[in-house]
Amino acid sequence: MFDVAIIGGGIVGLSAAMAVGQRYPDAKILVLEKESDWAAHQTGNNSGVIHSGIYYKPGSFKAKFCREGCRSMVAFCQEHNIAHEVCGKVIVATEPQELPLLENLYQRGLANGIEIARISGEEVKEIEPHVSCLAGIRVYSTGIVDYRQVCQKYAQLICDRGGELHLNTRVEKILETPQGEVLETNQGTFTANFVINCAGLHSDRVARLGRVNPQAKIVPFRGEYYELKPEKRYLVKHLIYPVPNPNFPFLGVHFTRMIDGSVHAGPNAVLSFKREGYKKTDFDLRDFLETMTYPGLWKLAAKHADEGIKEIVRSFSKAAFVRSLQQLIPEVQSDDLIPTHAGVRAQALMDDGKLVDDFLIVEGRNALHVCNAPSPAATSSLEIGKAIAERVPAPRHLKIAVG
Repeated sequence: MFDVAIIGGGIVGLSAAMAVGQRYPDAKILVLEKESDWAAHQTGNNSGVIHSGIYYKPGSFKAKFCREGCRSMVAFCQEHNIAHEVCGKVIVATEPQELPLLENLYQRGLANGIEIARISGEEVKEIEPHVSCLAGIRVYSTGIVDYRQVCQKYAQLICDRGGELHLNTRVEKILETPQGEVLETNQGTFTANFVINCAGLHSDRVARLGRVNPQAKIVPFRGEYYELKPEKRYLVKHLIYPVPNPNFPFLGVHFTRMIDGSVHAGPNAVLSFKREGYKKTDFDLRDFLETMTYPGLWKLAAKHADEGIKEIVRSFSKAAFVRSLQQLIPEVQSDDLIPTHAGVRAQALMDDGKLVDDFLIVEGRNALHVCNAPSPAATSSLEIGKAIAERVPAPRHLKIAVG
């Protein structure tokens, strides 16, 4: 019998388990992950950026948790000797019509309490000599890290504090009984007083297993990346982003220097026909039918048809992808880029076609369901974990940790 069971071993699930253990030091905590290792999906296939929080609506969970998470993630890495770097980034306007959008973004950054500065095109070149732009914003607090390493440390700390972690364990049913919430899995049955659903790409399905309707469906978007050949890495010194389209929910293709020294370019954002579909050819009939028969998807597609078509073209045409990158660094050529990993973003979408644009935590009778936690969830993970732990009711036999 466990006090709290967490479903999902990505960075949010592990941070929640760690935070619950810190809040209730004597609690019996269980983490169940269906894959053979931690951080197998969104966490382990992202760009490894410690985000500043500049993009998000002031007052939102994303803005608050990301700003505070940027600091706490860096502090965590320092404490546990995890390789990271606060290298900063530039966001640049390459066309005149982008200048007002850049100014709006600058004002949003100020409202979110981010350390930023307006810089001219010439000043951008002092930071990134190969970028061509009209003006930019310098974001000082942005960093880079390997989130798989962060998750390994989270898991170790949970174990050190007495938590029980099970890999290769898929939750198939959730039953409410007088004894507690019974989790039936492919590795046996577990019972807990309280359940936290951090199942990422399957979080809406797990919520429904737990008798909760999250009023949204996870729609998977694949983000594809190229990598600069080693001899061309000199083109990028830090992180280089375009001004995002405020009417489109993704940031546009950009350059990211990774903690291992490689430089990745991307991602685009295309609909995936499998929730864990990292290749163009990946297909799952259930996932496909659920997505394609969902009215919210077609309403979203109608609203963003032009941008959606551009993303699809970039997916199948390397030349189109390169042209997007050349808007930032004109020197980049097709031969400089080689395909690398892809990630899948678990984006919650509502019936009316609106994207859930903030972190979404839905309460059940004896459960919490994290039903929307795409980027910047990795950056924000320590703060999300704390917020989840504060909403877990104290078991009668346990005391809350002081301090």
